[in-house]
Amino acid sequence: MPDSAMNGIDGRVPPSAREITTGQANRVWSVDGPTPYVLKHYGDLSRAANEAAALRLLATHRAPAPQLLAAAPYDTPPWTAQTALRANPVPADRYLEDLAEPLAAIHRIPGIHFGRLAGARQHRSWSDYLHDRLHVYATAAPALRATAQFLHQDVDVRGRVVQPVLLHHDLQPGHLLRQPAGSRLLIDWELAIFGDEKSDLGRLAVRLGLDDPTPVLALANRLDPTAEGMLQLYWRIHLLADAALSTDPVVRERAAVMLPRRW
Repeated sequence: MPDSAMNGIDGRVPPSAREITTGQANRVWSVDGPTPYVLKHYGDLSRAANEAAALRLLATHRAPAPQLLAAAPYDTPPWTAQTALRANPVPADRYLEDLAEPLAAIHRIPGIHFGRLAGARQHRSWSDYLHDRLHVYATAAPALRATAQFLHQDVDVRGRVVQPVLLHHDLQPGHLLRQPAGSRLLIDWELAIFGDEKSDLGRLAVRLGLDDPTPVLALANRLDPTAEGMLQLYWRIHLLADAALSTDPVVRERAAVMLPRRW
């Protein structure tokens, strides 16, 4: 059942809606009206379910994110409606500085399992989640199986107890907005998971195109003697994900080239 009865939003695109799609997986519109909102149609129902679950959780913690107005992740197409924001992307030269506060707020939200919040398998341990992802990447790109196997071994060697927290897991310029009053918000929560906060930093380093991920450690809430090694591991796993699954050939090729040079 859609979460839409009280809002009068049914997931259909009004004639006056303005398309603002920027990615490849979803279509997005800005809808005017008494309550302006952003309507998202998803190519993957699991992503719709996950983003709806993430936004509900974020609202309970009053975290820096859009509000979910309505959702029907199992409709055809799956969709969510979120508050329209009067905000602009944070400039690249201020990105890390402006990201610190909202990211710390997100990483204080505890999880109850590992993996996505909804729409996908949930895991009892962080290592189980990582092994599952590596299996997916190796299956999608058999030429990278040796790299995946090395990372499987690294996960086992570095295995440790992790207390799950909420991760955005798609941090990149464009997903951090600054409102006129100065507050910052994170948008696009469809890939959110519960896990180790340094995995968020590893993916961020990949999205920023860094040849060395260590500069993003400044964003970590907690540092310990294993922090840099874990960040390097997550960075490599996210590079493998891009090399195996990215639909952008430039992103896929760059990630594949970077991977062998790190061992």
